[in-house]
Amino acid sequence: MTDTPLPSTDEQEAPPPVPRLLLVDDEPGLRTAVQAYLEDEGFEVTTAVDGEEGFSKAQQMLPDVVITDVMMPRLDGYGLLKKLRADERLGGTPVIFLTAKGMTADRTQGYLAGVDDYIPKPFDPDELVARVRNVAQRQQRLLQEAARFADTDMGQMAKQITEIRSLLAQAEALPSKEPVVHSFTPREASVLQLVAEGLMNKEIARQLETSIRNVEKYVSRLFNKTGTSSRTELVRYALEHRLVT
Repeated sequence: MTDTPLPSTDEQEAPPPVPRLLLVDDEPGLRTAVQAYLEDEGFEVTTAVDGEEGFSKAQQMLPDVVITDVMMPRLDGYGLLKKLRADERLGGTPVIFLTAKGMTADRTQGYLAGVDDYIPKPFDPDELVARVRNVAQRQQRLLQEAARFADTDMGQMAKQITEIRSLLAQAEALPSKEPVVHSFTPREASVLQLVAEGLMNKEIARQLETSIRNVEKYVSRLFNKTGTSSRTELVRYALEHRLVT
């Protein structure tokens, strides 16, 4: 009986990426202890002493998960959460509140503000690791699903792009309609222009330095604001009403 050969290096599945965590806490002892424990469990951890420094570092490193205290000088956990949610590149980053507050009302306030999990101090280190790992894995599944969804109907998308380019070639022949006023945000207007140029979501995301998920969100908003239901309809509408150049 012969041994089954092991798969070659090229055939072996690549290990999952190490989750990158941003730990924000103004207590040096706790910050150092939590960082050491999380790194021992295989996480890559960057630290910050308050919300201001935390937001600056988040913009630089784009963490997979942010763990932050609530009560901090300069910018507290709620302020940091608000800034993260308002940032296009960081808006979907999971945030865990690590705080001495443990009352139900405080937890409710945190969840309403958009926090993903809430761990009151004192906490069990193993529980912290389990919760951080759960949030990171859930986020990874969401990103994989978003990527899968983005690639599901490439045939239909390619057809729409062809139709859009055909419309662009005939733009001068399209009947001009009365100008309409839409409350497009600057980013929505940019996305509309790029859709009208025939770019796909992945190309738009790369050009605007944002995520595919954000592009899908803007395209959906454009559908709602223009009463259209496909990219072809959206481009025809935009060309007829001279909303794009």
